[in-house]
Amino acid sequence: MARIKGGLNAKKKHNRVLKLAKGFRGARSKQYRVAKQSVMRALTSAYAGRRERKRQFRQLWIARINAACRMNEISYSKFMYGLKLADIQLNRKVLADMAVQDPAGFAKLVDAAKAKLN
Repeated sequence: MARIKGGLNAKKKHNRVLKLAKGFRGARSKQYRVAKQSVMRALTSAYAGRRERKRQFRQLWIARINAACRMNEISYSKFMYGLKLADIQLNRKVLADMAVQDPAGFAKLVDAAKAKLN
């Protein structure tokens, strides 16, 4: 049986990695060995970044809710506890959007939370 050489498969593998490295500077986008290391690191960072983005958005929402709460003379923690007592189940994303887009509606939520706290 004839021997099959692996050149074609190696070329495909190399091209796949070099395509991912497109836009990198210098040898990182030209040489397979360097590009492979850069792509591996970039993919790892991208994975971590997708997780970090979720944390950053939660931070942003909490900051916005807190700012709106302070304008209505209540702290963020008391507001969230008041909502829990009032059995109002809105997530932070929706609350932050209300705080920015609909201050009057947010003020009603604050009043409901304050009523349950007292």
